[in-house]
Amino acid sequence: DSDMPLLSVPKEVAVGTAMLGVAFATGMLAGKRYPSFFFGTPSGMIGKNSPLRQYILDHSLREHPILKKLHLLTADHPWGRMMVSCEQAQLMANLVKLIKAKKVLEIGVFTGYNALNMALVLPDNGRVIACDINEDYAKIGRPLWKEAGVEHKIDLRIKPAIQTLDELLASGEAETFDFAFIDADKESYNEYYEKCLRLIKKGGIIAIDNVFWNGKVLKPRKDDLAAQSIHRLNEKLLRDARVNISMLPMGDGVTLAFKL
Repeated sequence: DSDMPLLSVPKEVAVGTAMLGVAFATGMLAGKRYPSFFFGTPSGMIGKNSPLRQYILDHSLREHPILKKLHLLTADHPWGRMMVSCEQAQLMANLVKLIKAKKVLEIGVFTGYNALNMALVLPDNGRVIACDINEDYAKIGRPLWKEAGVEHKIDLRIKPAIQTLDELLASGEAETFDFAFIDADKESYNEYYEKCLRLIKKGGIIAIDNVFWNGKVLKPRKDDLAAQSIHRLNEKLLRDARVNISMLPMGDGVTLAFKL
């Protein structure tokens, strides 16, 4: 996820069990820090203190106990803010289940919260090809993948994602994947998208995270290569006849591209 400027979360956020869903959904517990894009960004999303946001989370988030465990571990990590928002991960898992996916790509794993979320809904012979360049973060999640009984469904490949995607294409796996989630270095987003589009079947879905980049896509600075890259891809997706799209105001913005 993104590493945007941070705000402090008041300790009152964690008071009472009704408030725990809010703490989990922001990826941080009381006293921790979280990205400002979760609330009140230029995207016009629901405000930080909105009772409606609490209501949404309290009435929609269904976090598996082991997912919650990994969430708490990730929240304690210095880079815990990079974790995908829980309600967004839940949507990804629901989409994976809806299309009866068996082969999933994830570009950007971090501690493996989203990989675990998707693995939990895949059939026993399903696979998540999980791409990252940092094994240390994934070591946090791996014991919990095992505890959840889904470690065999997650194929973690530690090398540049472009290399893994090229290897999959070279081994004849084009149009064999059902779903892809892109959440890694923003400057490479277009390349990830193009390669995922070749690997995904017709009717498959590519989910692209951080498409708002904390609102910086509204007026990308010349020196902000990430914002420029995301903005260019957003403009391209609008006109891309190979897919149908929906851009959702969830987390830091997520675009769903449905391959035609």
